[in-house]
Amino acid sequence: MKRLAALALPALVLLPQAALAHPGHGEAAGLVHGFLHPVSGADHVLAMVAVGLLAALRGGRALWALPAAFLALMAAGAGLGMAGVEVSGLGLPVAETGIALSVVAFGLAAAFGLRLPVAALGALVGGFATFHGYAHGAEMPETASGLVYGLGFLAGTALLHAAGLGLGLAIAAGTRRTVMAPMLGGAVVASGVVLLAGHF
Repeated sequence: MKRLAALALPALVLLPQAALAHPGHGEAAGLVHGFLHPVSGADHVLAMVAVGLLAALRGGRALWALPAAFLALMAAGAGLGMAGVEVSGLGLPVAETGIALSVVAFGLAAAFGLRLPVAALGALVGGFATFHGYAHGAEMPETASGLVYGLGFLAGTALLHAAGLGLGLAIAAGTRRTVMAPMLGGAVVASGVVLLAGHF
């Protein structure tokens, strides 16, 4: 079952339209659309599940701190995207590259068991979350419906973090942690490289 999970991650990027979770790919209004947005693109799914995986493998305060950092800075990035603000050249093309890089970075951190302090891991996760948020916010309508959409994508993101936490806790409690964590991390890295290659 665990091997199946490891193989499923790179397979996500091979699904038709899997990586297309950004503007021009459907209506961006309402709670349901917001909730479905993060779970409909391989780039977001891989990154957000990987955050939960990292948090579980790190343990302790990281269990809540890493998902919280991601959610908070993703919301901040969404605000920038909604306002159409470009900070140091941050625009949608750069944001999408940043999202692909986040998948690679989170996968490497899981594969090598990166043991940074929780604050440093939170900064890493939160920094990349800004790109995810910007991409979400750039397509969010400037209406009350858009606010509800934003709450939906935060809920969808939290659900993906929870899935990663569950997977990571199962691995941490198992006898094959030293094999499974690098295997899953490597699968995430490989998927991120495929996503990244699509931007060049």
